[in-house]
Amino acid sequence: MNTMTDRDTHRVIPLMDQRPSGLTVPAAAFDPGTRLTANGLLSDTRSRALRDLRISVTDRCNFRCNYCMPKEIFGTDYPYLKHADLLTFEEITRLARVFVAHGVQKIRLTGGEPLLRKNLEQLIEQLSALRTPEGKALDITLTTNGSLLARKAQSLKDAGLQRVTVSLDGLDDDVFRSMNDVDFPVADVLEGIEAAHAVGLGPIKINMVVKRGTNEQEILPMARRFKGSAMVLRFIEYMDVGATNGWRMNEVMPSSEVVKLIQSELPLVQLEPSNLGETAQRWGYADALGQHDTAAGEIGVISSVTQAFCGDCNRARLSTEGQLYLCLFAVQGYDLRSLIRGNATDADLQSAIGHIWQGRDDRYSELRSALGPDTGAPVKRVEMSYIGG
Repeated sequence: MNTMTDRDTHRVIPLMDQRPSGLTVPAAAFDPGTRLTANGLLSDTRSRALRDLRISVTDRCNFRCNYCMPKEIFGTDYPYLKHADLLTFEEITRLARVFVAHGVQKIRLTGGEPLLRKNLEQLIEQLSALRTPEGKALDITLTTNGSLLARKAQSLKDAGLQRVTVSLDGLDDDVFRSMNDVDFPVADVLEGIEAAHAVGLGPIKINMVVKRGTNEQEILPMARRFKGSAMVLRFIEYMDVGATNGWRMNEVMPSSEVVKLIQSELPLVQLEPSNLGETAQRWGYADALGQHDTAAGEIGVISSVTQAFCGDCNRARLSTEGQLYLCLFAVQGYDLRSLIRGNATDADLQSAIGHIWQGRDDRYSELRSALGPDTGAPVKRVEMSYIGG
């Protein structure tokens, strides 16, 4: 077995496929006495509804961010999925239609870097044609590193994409190039953000992963830059997703510290959540009277390490080759590709997804908080680059 030494933590990591094998769909899904049909009221063991579906369209990315796809693991020898293994656009749309029947109202396309998937606009067109049981259009969004956004913004908008979220971990070019680890300039991402704004792919969200000792000095410059821009800047705690990023708790900068730092220069006022299941705690820029200055906008903080929000999580994740994951920190997913490429009817798919969600009890962040982040041996969880953030 080949091994490589991680340059930051000196860990020795085996070069292997980071994708875990799939779980079998519960047999009860196909028993005539226990089959389920979609009625939009599906809930799990903790009464959490299914409202949000994240779809990964590729396991490839042109960045090698050390918190997601470190170069030491995802190098030239990494066994990426073959094209035949990927769900086709038609297969994705068919599954999405079933999820919508179960109550999904929002679909986010992710990766890897989703804009690397050839002809992605065709998938967006297909998804945009879907309607909820009430006849409403879906909220179709996409998360991207922004590297291809300048050239793709107009075609994405024309295809029916409504909003984009752009990952941007700093404004200093040296810091940004170091974090993406492929020497990609920050100016090109900023150009992509402006192009998306110009064609109306908004409101745009800007996601900054904060890793202590690496880019916390970029917090205030980012807050200054996007204040009043009509874009929502969100700071994300460095997470222990997967097993390849060498996560350590001492590299996590709690969101409370981020808010305190910003408030030292730019006064903030806490806002109410925008909807149930919101991952980000909202803070608005305050005016001279201490009220939210709507023209100045807001920021968000996502505290997935220090403040678990499992209680109202309404998100499911569909991997590039059809594995259904019920949590960002999951160990395994359920194999839907074998169903859709077999002789499964739409009714079969409805029952399968219904039984999977009804049995969901995932609450990793709550358990981590209760036990402590450094308790026990590390668990090999699915990589974020495989199912998206």
